[in-house]
Amino acid sequence: MDAVLLSRLQFALTIGFHFLFPPLTIGLAWLLVVAEWKGWRNNDEDWTKVGKFFSKIFALSFAVGVASGIVMEFQFGTNWAEYSKFVGDIFGAPLAAEGVLAFFLESGFLGLYLLGRGKISKGWHWFSILMVAVGATISAFWIIVANSWQQTPGNFDPSGAYVLAGTAVEGGRAVMKDFWSVVFTSSTMIRFLHTVIAAIVAGAFFMAGIAAYLLRKDSQDPVARRAMKLAISIGLPAALLVAFPTGHMHAQQVAHDQPEKFAAIEGLYQSADSHAPLVLFAYPTDHPPELKGKIEIRGMLSWMAFGDISAPIKGLDAFKLDEIPPLWMTFVSFHNMVILGMSFILTMMWAAWCWRGQTLWTSRRFLMLMICMVPLPLAACQFGWVTAEVGRQPWIVYKLLKTANAISVTVPPGQILLSLVLILGVELLILWVYFRTLFKKVKAGPHATAAAA
Repeated sequence: MDAVLLSRLQFALTIGFHFLFPPLTIGLAWLLVVAEWKGWRNNDEDWTKVGKFFSKIFALSFAVGVASGIVMEFQFGTNWAEYSKFVGDIFGAPLAAEGVLAFFLESGFLGLYLLGRGKISKGWHWFSILMVAVGATISAFWIIVANSWQQTPGNFDPSGAYVLAGTAVEGGRAVMKDFWSVVFTSSTMIRFLHTVIAAIVAGAFFMAGIAAYLLRKDSQDPVARRAMKLAISIGLPAALLVAFPTGHMHAQQVAHDQPEKFAAIEGLYQSADSHAPLVLFAYPTDHPPELKGKIEIRGMLSWMAFGDISAPIKGLDAFKLDEIPPLWMTFVSFHNMVILGMSFILTMMWAAWCWRGQTLWTSRRFLMLMICMVPLPLAACQFGWVTAEVGRQPWIVYKLLKTANAISVTVPPGQILLSLVLILGVELLILWVYFRTLFKKVKAGPHATAAAA
């Protein structure tokens, strides 16, 4: 058994499970900010019921997300000791900031939001959910800061040499020299914006799918109608923004800072001196590396990456074989993410059209589509994570530390496999409890929730 592969599988399992919930909580938090504002300022009981109903679902998702995140962080010390030694000086600051500046803010005001309804003023109650949303977003920022430093701890200079930014390697450890250079690497802000907007898309589709289920039961339900309107009003612009400009700008950033990853995600196996083609569809193979059945547009990749149809782009043939990421998974995950992103735009456009035509509440075909769409933004988030992390391989810290050199050398593969199986079992149990509780709350509906409250 391969200890490196098992450690990677275990981390992928735990972070993949955890990453189902932060997009939901971030997205739902901002939707609840709007719903609670409308209920408060308009003195609208139906909007207040939207807040009451979805706050219970938010709390459930938040609790599971926190629990799964703790398990994920423990692995840094168990399976990735060499990595922890190398990055400890860098990772400590953003993770501490996330705990002190974000998690305490988020969790503290969440208690006030959930328990304070009817006990504190409506203004303070709205302010509490605003602080929850701000805290969740700040938390995402500091986590992305840490991960972005792994992705882009430096930049390529004009001669092609890789130059570290705000960091030095001393005594086998990465040492922070400039805090702000580490925080604001070349990839930090665009990755943060792209991720947070993707989370809002996930929250909007989640709310829309639940509203669609309620509308199929009762097309006149005023709470479901308001929830659907809110989801579409925020989901449509967010779906557009996650593709352009943030998705486009993030791809440009990768082209500049991680050319191997860019060549892998775009399927550019041969370098192009000019007019690099954009692959719309293909089936990639690793052995030998080639694209089968490809459909491409000549010159489009050069234009999208560098704004010049004649711009040269390095292909995978320009890099060392042992520094090329896994091709099939990187290419497929990226293109699936893009396809799903386009589907979100089209779906929300259809929703807006139905709203305009007054068929939003009665079109059972549309409502069923919205129900089916609920998990797809979360799938897109997973594909985006796979693209970012697998595309960085073989580096765990780009150009500084390889994944194979980052594991805990004293932990035998058998123990890693046993813990992997145990974690899988526990997470499946948690997921079953989560879905059972979620379906029970959704089936009961907002009026039962309001009555109980």
